[in-house]
Amino acid sequence: MNVTAIYPGTFDPITLGHADLVGRASRIFDRVILAVAESKAKTPLFDFGERLALAREAVAEMPNVEVVGFNSLLVDCARTHGATVILRGLRAVSDFEFEFQMAGMNRSLGPEIETIFLTPGESYAFLSSSVIREIAKFGGDVSAFVPGHVRAALMRKFAGSG
Repeated sequence: MNVTAIYPGTFDPITLGHADLVGRASRIFDRVILAVAESKAKTPLFDFGERLALAREAVAEMPNVEVVGFNSLLVDCARTHGATVILRGLRAVSDFEFEFQMAGMNRSLGPEIETIFLTPGESYAFLSSSVIREIAKFGGDVSAFVPGHVRAALMRKFAGSG
């Protein structure tokens, strides 16, 4: 059985926690789609193209991982790419309620697609893109939390601010 999982998110920016989850998923599933949401309703730090490029570089060494962008319902994106599993990360109990609701809605919209949750490695359980952005904004060192190319991109974004 050839199983494709899709891991959606805004990835603004992609973190080592995201990369860890994708890497572990790439050992479980035949193919993993890292799906970067355009998220027009949000005001991301990095534009859509930048987030796609940062994500692609972060997973470049993972041969069965593909990065795509989407601006549709997740279940439609999953179907387009042949994914039968939606992969979501749960960092803490506080994530569960929202993720549980989303899993139920996605099941309603796409009953053929299952949602599977992975927990992060211990060293990444506290990471979030919003916290990373805040640290970087004030000149803090984010090198332990993001790939080097993302750290450099954050430094460029916040050069002269803070």
